[in-house]
Amino acid sequence: MTTTQAGGPTRRDIVRAAGLGIGAAIAGGTALAEPAAVSGGSDTLWSGEYRAKKGEVSLYLYRKRLAAPKAGDKPLPVLFLVHGSSISARSTFDLTVPGAGEYSLMNVFARAGFDVWTMDHEGYGRSSRTDGNSDIASGVEDLTAGSALVARETGQAKFHFLGESSGALRAGAFAMVQPDRVERLVLEAFTWTGAGSPTLGKRAEQVEYYRTHNRRPRDRDMIRSIFTRDKPGTSDARVPEALADAELQFGDTIPTGTYLDMTANLPVVDPANVQAPVLVLRGEFDGIATLEDVLGFFARLPNPDRQFVLLAGAAHSLNLGINRQQVWHVVRAFLGMPPRLDV
Repeated sequence: MTTTQAGGPTRRDIVRAAGLGIGAAIAGGTALAEPAAVSGGSDTLWSGEYRAKKGEVSLYLYRKRLAAPKAGDKPLPVLFLVHGSSISARSTFDLTVPGAGEYSLMNVFARAGFDVWTMDHEGYGRSSRTDGNSDIASGVEDLTAGSALVARETGQAKFHFLGESSGALRAGAFAMVQPDRVERLVLEAFTWTGAGSPTLGKRAEQVEYYRTHNRRPRDRDMIRSIFTRDKPGTSDARVPEALADAELQFGDTIPTGTYLDMTANLPVVDPANVQAPVLVLRGEFDGIATLEDVLGFFARLPNPDRQFVLLAGAAHSLNLGINRQQVWHVVRAFLGMPPRLDV
């Protein structure tokens, strides 16, 4: 099995590597789209599938909006959704839970008038399976290649980004090195230094495994644990089963890189270098970080256009919890914030 070097990269290494990856992706012109696959459905949403290239790595992107894009259309605001450590993009953000109501964040924001995109990171879902561990720096390179494709397809240079858990770390690190690409940034289930985190403390018991293995096991029980480890009752029992059904088609292992970064290399996002307006969105019972840790990050953000929201009754998985409609409300309000009139 391919191994990573003991000790792992420092935060400076991660940011530097991300910057090098950005230069390579842009210089190589490697963002390539495949023809979109159109689908309808009862709510008439249009969807398309695309591929971006990061060197030899093929990255899968998926898009939803109210209608197929046409030349001369007024551009829609773009929302790019960034998945976390254990579940790929469409399972996370476009999940169907039979008989349980709406669980697709993509559907919700496409109906609200957004051009919604998501992407499987290297080693996940429909993207290339490689010998890499898909760490945060690699995720920033993925976002560079993916966002170049989105810019070309939409004609827009800046988008809104929403990242969940380690996806929030990917999105935050991307915002540091590509500030001109980020309009507004939503960080859900975010951790900064990891100090005092019950979840990361438990996860750190396996840090040597993450250093010496580039993939880790992921089965139905592990997926169920996402919804029970913090506070049982914050999600519908049908959700983890639907999520496992959707996700396990891609295999029973996933990359270790974000777990290694979150247990050995935090912080990987420097708030002082995040220039975009930021919404930090946290569940009351989320064990991925302490409230003090996340508030410390929030206090150091330089842009005064920032919000911190604590959602009562929510745990780690905000978008798939029973109070997910509160998430939709808060995020939509933040993304639709009127511009300042005094500047």
